[in-house]
Amino acid sequence: QVQLVESGGGTVQTGGSLRLSCAASGRTFSDYAMAWFRQAPGKEREFVAVIRWTGSNTYYADSVKGRFTISRDNAKSTVYLQMNSLKSEDTAVYYCASPNRYRSFGPALRNRVEYENWGQGTQVTVSS
Repeated sequence: QVQLVESGGGTVQTGGSLRLSCAASGRTFSDYAMAWFRQAPGKEREFVAVIRWTGSNTYYADSVKGRFTISRDNAKSTVYLQMNSLKSEDTAVYYCASPNRYRSFGPALRNRVEYENWGQGTQVTVSS
């Protein structure tokens, strides 16, 4: 059974930075893509970023491109989201996710229906 546990959320001022972590367990971490999604109050859960199982390729939502960086450490079974230049519109619960499809990667992974495994989420609040 795959378990994903996020950490690192909190409250930060506009323009500040946060680094989220997601620790995975229950299967071979290095064989699966990892992603971050977010959900603001009253809105649908939306794609933020995804990284290939090797770490060599990534996709980002246009809204975070150039500000956020997804990375992974396969030795630690952990994926990260470095968030810089935070804006009030980045306020949301951030979720870590991973698909069950072995060594898959591509544009389809920007769609949340491709993911079977989710963490519990971590709150990020950006205040002005």
